[in-house]
Amino acid sequence: MMRRNQRHRAFDPDPAAPDKACDIPGCPERAGYRAPRSRQTLTEYFWFCLDHVREYNARWDYYKGMNPGQIEAHLRADVSWNRPSWRLGHLGGAGAFEEDQLLDPLGLLRGTAEARVRGRQRGREPVDQRPEALRQPLETLGLGWPVSLAEVKTRYKDLARRHHPDANGGDRAAEERLKTINVAYTALRVHLTEARQASLAETG
Repeated sequence: MMRRNQRHRAFDPDPAAPDKACDIPGCPERAGYRAPRSRQTLTEYFWFCLDHVREYNARWDYYKGMNPGQIEAHLRADVSWNRPSWRLGHLGGAGAFEEDQLLDPLGLLRGTAEARVRGRQRGREPVDQRPEALRQPLETLGLGWPVSLAEVKTRYKDLARRHHPDANGGDRAAEERLKTINVAYTALRVHLTEARQASLAETG
């Protein structure tokens, strides 16, 4: 006698679904599929039938209502899983990092530490001149600072062609990369445009 396959299939209703009708008014179908109510309440759900959860998911836009700056800040927070972080060399932001607090019995880090000390003594410690809000967008597009709006547009067009899903066989990774590139380009374009307008206003 053959054993029946008991594995849950991808489009099977959620076993935890409540015994109720679809949340779409007038739909008599059984609610078997959950969907988050909003970006702020991801653990509170609507319960839909299969057809309506597909429609809801097709319209879902996590970043709806956010401006480019807010989207950029959200993406940067996601890099560290929304946990606080501090500049390398500081413990929890509470004080200077001491070299002897590292356990380095093989001396692997000694050369790097000594070179850093010599650099400070010579006054050659590199200073990052990039505006803090633009550092991640600049790195995303592979651009230095200062940069012109024309350079940003040229770089964006090149990356957009390279990572467009149609040029990558519909690859989802390329699609997500393109979204990140779009966010970075928007942040840089807005900043440079506003800076140019402010400069024109001062000279005018």
